[in-house]
Amino acid sequence: MTPQEEFVQYFTQYLDHLKREIEAYENELDLWLCPAGINNSAGNLCTHLVGNLHHFIGHGLGNTGYVRDRPLEFAIKDVPRDTLLAEIDKTTTMIRTVLLNLPDLGALYPKQLRDEHHGEYSINKELVRLCAHLAYHVGQVNYHRRLLTD
Repeated sequence: MTPQEEFVQYFTQYLDHLKREIEAYENELDLWLCPAGINNSAGNLCTHLVGNLHHFIGHGLGNTGYVRDRPLEFAIKDVPRDTLLAEIDKTTTMIRTVLLNLPDLGALYPKQLRDEHHGEYSINKELVRLCAHLAYHVGQVNYHRRLLTD
């Protein structure tokens, strides 16, 4: 298995987990609740993850033309569950397409999207960061769901 295929496998695994979490909410409106002490709803975390991956992988590595609106990812409300699930599916497809067409994960990640505080770094390092970010927020969605249903 190539490193590109391994990353596709990891991103797909966590995006599938996100889908299962979104599907597991008995009441669709609960996706948008923010109980005391919780800053972001599951719906907003989902839109944030989709936006983040389309920005840093789709736009950054695949030249998809995606234009990110990060503030909207956290401000938007009441997006239907089916729309969230479709966006997760589109993100999974985009990741597969972009990553499987990358020739060299050791190449430098595009300068215009890099965190300048960390200097130059490889595409590989950025993909590790993005996968960890995805896993972290999927865990938050899981906690949010259990908080509302258990």
